[in-house]
Amino acid sequence: MIDQTTPPLQRRKFLYGMLAGLGAVIGAASAWPVFRFLSPLKGDGGDAQVLVPRAQVAPGKAHLFQYLGKPAVVLQPAPGQFVALSAVCTHLGCVVAWQEQAGEFLCPCHGGRFSATGQVLAGPPPTPLEQFAVIVDGDQLRIG
Repeated sequence: MIDQTTPPLQRRKFLYGMLAGLGAVIGAASAWPVFRFLSPLKGDGGDAQVLVPRAQVAPGKAHLFQYLGKPAVVLQPAPGQFVALSAVCTHLGCVVAWQEQAGEFLCPCHGGRFSATGQVLAGPPPTPLEQFAVIVDGDQLRIG
């Protein structure tokens, strides 16, 4: 039953307000999964050292793995030379991606660029990517 004493304009304003509130809730709920996708996973710490098979890191290629519960990457910029870095951008913590053609890392959040050794090339990142020690142990890479 409709209350005839309330003018239709006030009911319409109330309904528009409810729809706007519902839209805000849906927008916020859909933004959270996108943020979590671009952010690194939180871990329990993991192992202090990680073994990566040397065969998984071809020259010019990068291999992603978890180090101390966070994304990390090892690459072989030149034959026999290995570099291990944190894959977490130092700007806002997004996960960087290796751009093989350009030979650099790119942060998808704000366009930060890093060299193959983790140095800042462009964009807002304030510091280089964290580096990890790499020891070649036969056919394994010991990282950390």
